[in-house]
Amino acid sequence: MNWFAIGMSLFASVFSSLSFVGLPRDGAYADYHLLLAIFFIPIVIAPIAAWFFVPLYQRLQVTSVYEYLERRFHVGLRRVGSALFILYTIGWMGTMLVAVGVILQTVLNLNSTELTWTLVGIGLFATFYTTLGGVKAVVWTDVLQAFVLGGGMFVILLLTVARIDGGWSTVWEVGTRYDKFSMFSFDWDRENNFFGACAYGLFVYMASYTATQGSVQRYVSTPTVSTARRCLAVNGILTGSICTLFFLVGTCLFVFYHHELPTGAPAGSGFPDLSKGDQLLPRFILTEVPQFGLTGLLLAGLFAAAMSSVDSGINNITALVVHDWIGEKRASMNVSRALCFVFGVGLIGAALMIQQWEGPVFDHIMRIAGTFFGLLLGIFVLGMFFRRTNTQGAALGLLAGAGSVILLIYGNEAGWWSVHRWWFGFFGFTPTFLVGLASSYLFPPPLALQTDGLVVQGLRRPWG
Repeated sequence: MNWFAIGMSLFASVFSSLSFVGLPRDGAYADYHLLLAIFFIPIVIAPIAAWFFVPLYQRLQVTSVYEYLERRFHVGLRRVGSALFILYTIGWMGTMLVAVGVILQTVLNLNSTELTWTLVGIGLFATFYTTLGGVKAVVWTDVLQAFVLGGGMFVILLLTVARIDGGWSTVWEVGTRYDKFSMFSFDWDRENNFFGACAYGLFVYMASYTATQGSVQRYVSTPTVSTARRCLAVNGILTGSICTLFFLVGTCLFVFYHHELPTGAPAGSGFPDLSKGDQLLPRFILTEVPQFGLTGLLLAGLFAAAMSSVDSGINNITALVVHDWIGEKRASMNVSRALCFVFGVGLIGAALMIQQWEGPVFDHIMRIAGTFFGLLLGIFVLGMFFRRTNTQGAALGLLAGAGSVILLIYGNEAGWWSVHRWWFGFFGFTPTFLVGLASSYLFPPPLALQTDGLVVQGLRRPWG
């Protein structure tokens, strides 16, 4: 498939309705440390993925990325990796629909029954075209949705600045006064700081681009390594620019509600009274800039964002079940389409359950991603970069990482400690990697057929 379309699809599927809701909220209520984590994608992650991971995946031409774990280790680890990603994807898709619901309740003033049926309708529609068209339908609809998503937010930014006395100069002055542009704070006492942003960028976003079905499926759908690298470059440019746009919208919302307050007024004192901070952007559009067609533009961007994620998720987990669990030879096209429909219904159920959780929607997906992605990244790094690692060591490392994450979650809930959501990926990856590498030396080295062509070229000698 076309590399430019693949790059846009990769962006649209990862940054969608959650970005539409969560990133402006962070720009308004917090600062730019999350944007720093996002900048890891074009600056650090895309070059690493393009240089080391893409050539290996292109050479293997895997349909499921977790085929690699079977070739390198054992079929059991392939299914464990596949199951981890499926669990993440179901939670991710459910959270996407919840993000839609947060805005719809504000924009359309829906009651709980109307909201439920609206979410069901969105989920079923995305399931329908994904079932009919497969990955090509996913990619080309994602391209259109990326234009709507970015274009809608750009119009909103211009209209917001136009409502602020003094325009951009006021945005800069008030934003600086309240430290809204901060992204390099080394203060450990702050919830958002430089170290947490680095941890999230390295151990969650890195896994998203190197060890997940959605990304690798797109890499191998391009004809060559160079075209796959181009799609990563397109994705990096879009990610950095459009996510910055989202944060600027959030900052402008903060300035709009605070620039007329007296000097020294506490941050947040100017915001309207909302049940959830995620509702700030739609509330502003409805009450402050009632331009003709703007509500429709907001809803178009929102629905586009939601569907671009739902279609990718359904396609990904259907491919995994067919290739990792059923077997490609035993799964007909009708079976695949039936699975698409079943998973589409499942994501609607997940959304209705997640809708009951408290807190910002974006925080939910950050915890879900950190829980599963650190483990996946750890097991792939062990296999791709260390020739000496074996099945027994990798399995022990995965058990250690899973135990670490479970203990972390339980300890947070019990009040033993308070670990920020940005660190979940780190606490999954580190035990998986260290225990997996060390324990591999307790068992015989892997056979040649388990490493030849399966370790990143050029890195086999330094690590044995």
